Amino acid sequence: MSLTPDLPSALPAGLPPAASPEQLDAMAADLRAAGLKPLRSAGELEGLSADGFVYSPVLQPLLCGLRAQLGVSVSTVDEVLLVAAACGRHQVSLTVRGAATGNYGQCIPLAGGLLLETSSLNRLRHLEASSGVFTAEPGIVLSDLDQQLQHSGRELRLVPSTMRTATLGGYVAGGSGGIGSLRWGFLRDPGHLLAAEVVSVEPQPRLLQLNASGAEPLNHAYGCNGIFTALTMASAAAVPWQQVVLEFPDWSRALEAAQQLPASALLLNALCAVEAPVAARLPWPQGCPPAGGSGHRLLLLAAPDAMPLLQSWLPQLAGQLIWQAPQGQSRGLPLRELTWNHTTLHLRSQDPQLTYLQLLLPQPEGPALEGLKARWGDDLLWHLEAVRSMGRQRLACLPLVRWRGPERLQELIDHARELGCLLFNPHAITVEDGGLGVVDADQVAAKHRYDPAGLLNPGKLRGWA
Repeated sequence: MSLTPDLPSALPAGLPPAASPEQLDAMAADLRAAGLKPLRSAGELEGLSADGFVYSPVLQPLLCGLRAQLGVSVSTVDEVLLVAAACGRHQVSLTVRGAATGNYGQCIPLAGGLLLETSSLNRLRHLEASSGVFTAEPGIVLSDLDQQLQHSGRELRLVPSTMRTATLGGYVAGGSGGIGSLRWGFLRDPGHLLAAEVVSVEPQPRLLQLNASGAEPLNHAYGCNGIFTALTMASAAAVPWQQVVLEFPDWSRALEAAQQLPASALLLNALCAVEAPVAARLPWPQGCPPAGGSGHRLLLLAAPDAMPLLQSWLPQLAGQLIWQAPQGQSRGLPLRELTWNHTTLHLRSQDPQLTYLQLLLPQPEGPALEGLKARWGDDLLWHLEAVRSMGRQRLACLPLVRWRGPERLQELIDHARELGCLLFNPHAITVEDGGLGVVDADQVAAKHRYDPAGLLNPGKLRGWA
């Protein structure tokens, strides 16, 4: 089968060999001598070596069955240094794992080696009361971190829909946006990651304190060029967000509202638009009327002071408010867990033949959506998320896609690009191909500095090869 580079048909060339039994025995002995407990059983390693790559029928056959040869959990920075030193001495590849909530195989070890699990490295080290700047360790779960910030009147700027399980380090290393992207843009935008404490992978590893400029190349690099041990980030003033569901009888009016609301002065933290066939399959929070199959819905997180104007504006927008509840006080799933990649999760749980794409739509968005729908029909189901990109309000499209083979998916990708869509490919293995598609020289240079032997998560940084 011949495919264009957008959809990989094989693992990357030039992967290092798996560790030999002798290397593994020596590594395990070193770890035990340091007081750590190496994991070697197949069941434990299989569980540690999995993430949500099954969302992609392209990645599934490539990554299924790949696993680390050795695993270890750490709870202190000193233990991270010991593990990095052992990998450097024995030349064993190392992959860092957070909560493995990613969907692109970010933490799947392509070449075996050791998997470093950091969930016990999970303290909020410091919160600056006057600025809201905080320093936290990578294993802290985002919902726990946010709850601790809330005690001081602060909240995380950006969170994934998986915030109840995702960790801070995994989100920065493998994520890009989510709830809050409507206000704050994306994780790699300047001003979010302010500093990072990082361990290099060498026989004598270094503990580095990087400022914002130095940390930037490690942001969204899949853990390929350094091991996070602490992250310093900006927070926002906490807002008692209202969960709001609006319904529209016509998709064009729902799209118009999705364009107008983010451009207003209303304080919104999220806006998700789903067309009626998607809305009909989502598990709505308790008290929210189920979608009847003909209503298109907008899901909002809105500040309390936005509600009076929003309600008075709705007749003009040809929509109606069908449910509202304070965030954190509703029963059932929170509204945010119907957005972003949770939307895909819920529909795939009912129909595993669905997959998805990630597109930034050209403006105005209508022509591209109409052009795609005209050609692909019900093989595409619309799911849009409002974001801020390069300072402008935009709509990202995460459509549900009927899987009809890799050639058909590639045709869809090509057609979307012809219509002016920017693709962030969830069916790719490397950092570059899952992002803007180009090699980031700063990411590669950072790998030379902090992982000179190329041991960290090999095969994921195309520029290194």
